[in-house]
Amino acid sequence: MKVTANGISTHCILEGPESAPVITLSHSLATDLTMWEPQMSSLLPSCRVIRYDTRGHGKTTVPPGPYSLEMLAEDVLGLFRALGIQNTVFMGISMGGMIGQVLGLKAPELLDGLILCDTSSSIPDEAKPVWNERIETVRKMGMESQVESTIERWFTPRFRKERPDVVGKIVAMIRATSTQGYIGCGHAIRDLNLTDRISEIRVPTLIIVGEEDPGTPVSASQVIHEKIKGSELVILKSAAHLSNIEQAETFNRAVSAFLEKIDRRTAGK
Repeated sequence: MKVTANGISTHCILEGPESAPVITLSHSLATDLTMWEPQMSSLLPSCRVIRYDTRGHGKTTVPPGPYSLEMLAEDVLGLFRALGIQNTVFMGISMGGMIGQVLGLKAPELLDGLILCDTSSSIPDEAKPVWNERIETVRKMGMESQVESTIERWFTPRFRKERPDVVGKIVAMIRATSTQGYIGCGHAIRDLNLTDRISEIRVPTLIIVGEEDPGTPVSASQVIHEKIKGSELVILKSAAHLSNIEQAETFNRAVSAFLEKIDRRTAGK
């Protein structure tokens, strides 16, 4: 479905039992809502699931950039208002996890919990030129210029060799991403600077990271874990950046266990 909110038309899918607790899924840069397919069979029996395409991605509007994480979070809040969502667990991977941190600071009253996957709370100054280079390369050469290096960061060599079918689907998502959407969101990621603030997040938080993630390494998740009081950290072996895909079963077990705790906590209120 298409939902008009915050000045854009956001493509989203809402499915699962209407009376079930809601979970919202937010994808990475250069993918779309279909990247969450490996989680759907685990979530749908007991959850009302919202998946959406972030501004500039998939079937959502691609307005002129640059974008900011605050803007991307406002898109989500607008989506919640349009759908009448009053409480949800928010699960985001990479860029989606950055949006989740902003929501945890901006609108904690809407969140039953946060699941932050393969993400970071800041981009260090020495890494900003890398993002500037990516943005300029995409501006000049298009998304094909990012395919090979992105796939190398997102999956381990073994997975790339053994599951070309899965990797091929992600390659297609990267190629299909709007250059303007990539550039707009690239600016938002480049300017990420939340580390000094996320200790204010009080909602229950699960942090998941692939042990072999080179882009948002375990150390970045450890920083988030240390800052958010009471958070849980799960490190998945044999997984790089898209750990929800590479180690889907282990990822899903960690998410299910966390959601069960959330359900018990909310039932006790």
